[in-house]
Amino acid sequence: METLRAQGKFHAAHRQLEYQGKCAYVHGHTWRGTLVVRAERFPRDPKLDMSVDFGALKDIFKGLDHKMLVSKNDARFLDPALFEPEGVVVMPGENPSVENVAFYCLNEAISVLAELFPGQQVEYHIEVTIQETDNNFYTLDRTLVI
Repeated sequence: METLRAQGKFHAAHRQLEYQGKCAYVHGHTWRGTLVVRAERFPRDPKLDMSVDFGALKDIFKGLDHKMLVSKNDARFLDPALFEPEGVVVMPGENPSVENVAFYCLNEAISVLAELFPGQQVEYHIEVTIQETDNNFYTLDRTLVI
């Protein structure tokens, strides 16, 4: 089994719509993310004799840095007359919760792997851990063939 592990951090804001409490208000975190990708044997670029550039995975986290994380339901932050669209990232689900930030990162990792080695039919085990605060983590893992 081969394993790649890429870590990164990003500063981003969010709010929880329909939440009763302080998380209903815009607030930010220094989030930390870890992507772990496993395969029996990774495909390799024949010229470079390497599989996945760590930077391609860390760029997933960098793409969230200094952004407002929102859901598709957040009309205020999705209004381009009020906020620059380049500064807003739409998360899956009903709210930009830590769970949905992890799902977003998982989907981005799947896209990276699919683009690097299209049609290879490799079974990958992908694990995403997002640390929202010093003491709060969420981990999501999936096994899929890409």
